[in-house]
Amino acid sequence: MDLSPSDLRLLVAVEHTGSFTAAGREVGLSQSAVSHAVRECERRVGAVLFERGRRGASPTPAGERALVHARQILRQLELLRTEARDAAAGSVTGTVRIAAFRTAAAHLLPPALDRLTTRFPGLKPQVLVVPELGRGAAGEVADGRADLAIATLDDHAELPGLHHGDLLTEPYLLVHPAGHPRPRTLPLLDWPENCSSYTRTWWRTQDWLPSRRLDVADDSVVLSMVAQGIGIAVLPRLTVIGPPPGVELVDLGPDRPTRRLVHVTTSAARHSLAVRELIRELRASAH
Repeated sequence: MDLSPSDLRLLVAVEHTGSFTAAGREVGLSQSAVSHAVRECERRVGAVLFERGRRGASPTPAGERALVHARQILRQLELLRTEARDAAAGSVTGTVRIAAFRTAAAHLLPPALDRLTTRFPGLKPQVLVVPELGRGAAGEVADGRADLAIATLDDHAELPGLHHGDLLTEPYLLVHPAGHPRPRTLPLLDWPENCSSYTRTWWRTQDWLPSRRLDVADDSVVLSMVAQGIGIAVLPRLTVIGPPPGVELVDLGPDRPTRRLVHVTTSAARHSLAVRELIRELRASAH
């Protein structure tokens, strides 16, 4: 027998809360009823989905895969109801879930969402800010936690099972303290999310870049430290929109490094009217 939507909601609740007891409170069942229901789900699936221990319940590798599908199925059921009602009423309502790295969320999303919600007041965007490290924002879409991601993508990278489209290609700029007599004698500032794969080859050929390097927490700290005269940085354009006083931006010329920004969806989500309209507004913001 297949799992029911209530079974899927229960599995997601166990993952979300980390325990059968807390999941029971969330769905209105006793701890013993949750335990029994999970065992029954595992029997039907044919695999153990959760490790039980003193600290609660955590997904097994089989459980992690099952939960990806559970979230996606539940989202599709939600969209089925919402979009059917919207088609009958001639409206666009419900939620659209967006994952984006910080600078995209700060500079690319707001004008797009402003236009989108002006056109469709019943639509409620939910934005999740995700560091662009590892699987990044695209991973939130792959795991069923977001309908659309704004992500960076290397020209040779692949996104199995996902669909993407280009938004913009942004240049990197040299950022240094304004008025400093010899800015290239300062350390190079960097942070983990700086998408160094886009600049690594370029950096190797730039013998003028300082050998001293300071790694800091994020791009806002980098800009603050540049403004204080502590170092210089090579940053993408979105990061330096509205820089603080005391910062000078320098174009790196025709051979400057760039990074590619894309929107990412699943096969199912890209057919959602809300997602299609959001992509349209994002493209307008990017240009």
